[in-house]
Amino acid sequence: MRTKICGITSYEDAMVAIDAGADALGFVFYKDSPRYINKDDAKKIIQMLPPFVEKVALFVNEDPSVIDEICLHVKATLAQIHFDAPKEFYDSLQTPHIKVVRAQSKEDLLRFSDEYRLIDAYCESYGGAGKRINIEWFDNVDCSKIILAGGLDADNVTQLTKYGFYGVDVSSGVEKAKGIKDHDKVREFIKNAR
Repeated sequence: MRTKICGITSYEDAMVAIDAGADALGFVFYKDSPRYINKDDAKKIIQMLPPFVEKVALFVNEDPSVIDEICLHVKATLAQIHFDAPKEFYDSLQTPHIKVVRAQSKEDLLRFSDEYRLIDAYCESYGGAGKRINIEWFDNVDCSKIILAGGLDADNVTQLTKYGFYGVDVSSGVEKAKGIKDHDKVREFIKNAR
């Protein structure tokens, strides 16, 4: 499974994740998140990163023009849209993007089933709450285009291999404090996901 380490706020945390084999890093541009990073700090980190690593910018309730402007400024390679939006919204984005499904039921897993999408457990706040989705919902579901997030850690990620997820996304499960990664947990998570 491919791995994304989200909520990156320092160059050191970014490089530990990359050296451990992370395929993608997530930068949170949602001001209410404890993992929020401003665009200038994110740009400084991203410009020092090696090639062939996806740089994902996470947004909540932003206009397409703001998303495009921030992604261009920081040189993000993908925008993660963590809120429901109409088709016109996605059509107007200039930045490559991935939709997030905040699943409340098994039926939600089938939303956007013809495209790659990130599925997270529904909670009132947006992302990083550590809430885990009911894994049995994925029985008999084609998971080859799903990136699973929510409540994952180095211990439980090993239980996911039978589902064939495209990837996994972790934030709070590899932290020692909000926005600060535990380097041993990052390494163990990526090793176990592989």
